Amino acid sequence: MPDVNSPFTAEEIAAEGIKPNEYEEIVQRLGRHPNRAELGMFGVMWSEHCCYKNSRPLLKQFPTTGARILVGPGENAGVVDMGDGLRLAFKIESHNHPSAVEPFQGAATGVGGILRDIFTMGARPIAVLNSLRFGSLTDARTKRLFNGVVSGISHYGNCVGVPTVGGEVYFDPAYGENPLVNAMALGLMETPEIVKSGAVGIGNPVLYVGSTTGRDGMGGASFASAELSDQSIDDRPAVQVGDPFLEKSLIEACLEAFKTGAVAAAQDMGAAGITCSTSEMAAKGGVGIELDLDKIPVRESGMVPYEYLLSESQERMLFVAHRGREQELIEIFERWGLHAVVAGTVIAEPIVRILFRGETAAEIPATALADNTPIYHRELMVEPPEYAQKAWQWSELLLPECTVSGIEITGEKYAWNDILLQLLDSPTIASKRWVVPSV
Repeated sequence: MPDVNSPFTAEEIAAEGIKPNEYEEIVQRLGRHPNRAELGMFGVMWSEHCCYKNSRPLLKQFPTTGARILVGPGENAGVVDMGDGLRLAFKIESHNHPSAVEPFQGAATGVGGILRDIFTMGARPIAVLNSLRFGSLTDARTKRLFNGVVSGISHYGNCVGVPTVGGEVYFDPAYGENPLVNAMALGLMETPEIVKSGAVGIGNPVLYVGSTTGRDGMGGASFASAELSDQSIDDRPAVQVGDPFLEKSLIEACLEAFKTGAVAAAQDMGAAGITCSTSEMAAKGGVGIELDLDKIPVRESGMVPYEYLLSESQERMLFVAHRGREQELIEIFERWGLHAVVAGTVIAEPIVRILFRGETAAEIPATALADNTPIYHRELMVEPPEYAQKAWQWSELLLPECTVSGIEITGEKYAWNDILLQLLDSPTIASKRWVVPSV
């Protein structure tokens, strides 16, 4: 619980996805209570979606190094050496909760975000893949979610011009309330050097490029980390709205900009938008970033710092340019019909300082947001959850009475042909041509 001097109620803190003990940690790190904008910044950056506070101990068990691995975890995407001068960038990420409440835009922006992770590294996206999990197709809600997700994936990829080359679809009642929508993208490096995200060069200008900032996707990272409930449909405003045609221009503009050598670092504005991009770039570079919100191109009037910082408006990037070459980059983006403005500076003090109307709207140590986040080591469950146990009841099929003509299960006899037809009739096993039209 916040102390009596806190400017926020327990309900307001919980609404940001912050636990009472985490709020106490925030106060300790700042040496004071946060303001509204800062509380929101911690809320999104300390969400599971951004800092993996529950899953990081598990993810660390995977191998991440090797002779052909050029970039491992920690950047926008991984990069591997394919030989013969080919370097492949790849990334997979989920967009589950957004797809559960707004399936079309949730899945579409999942594709848009994963493509940005690829070309932010200096790679041209060449393929999209997906892995999808839904409940039973006999359920009306599942049918609606399924149709929306498939349409969203195909819409964004087709408009950008990056084909979906592979995927899988699995149906099980366990996913009835919370579908899984995983998007993956591949890209071939086009730049001589792999573009990294760590800010460098004290005094270097920080450029905001791409689309405008609005109120869409507010608090999307926190929403993506919360547990779905009957009230989750009310969180539709937390789902972003994408523009694949604008992203196509952004791809070309970014790759052209990277090839000039004028870009010192680049970061996609995905989850947590300006908050995520400024804090992660600063923390990875061991420097700070000062950003003036008055310089940010907006699509709505009357926005306050909290809205600027938590907006997840799509198709936006943050660059650190080499000093003196910023105009060169601005001209490239303007030629592609995109916004490009100098909105900040790299500073020596390792903080994120946000300015608004001539005053400091937020000031937080970069590592407190991006690196030094809460980590929880969870105990493994003693036994599987109830929904999984129900699925395992089919284990009795392992010891049926089999004959040449068929199989007997709990007193019922089935011919082998009938069993095969039932299996082939299952949506999970059946042909997926009804999902992916043949060309």
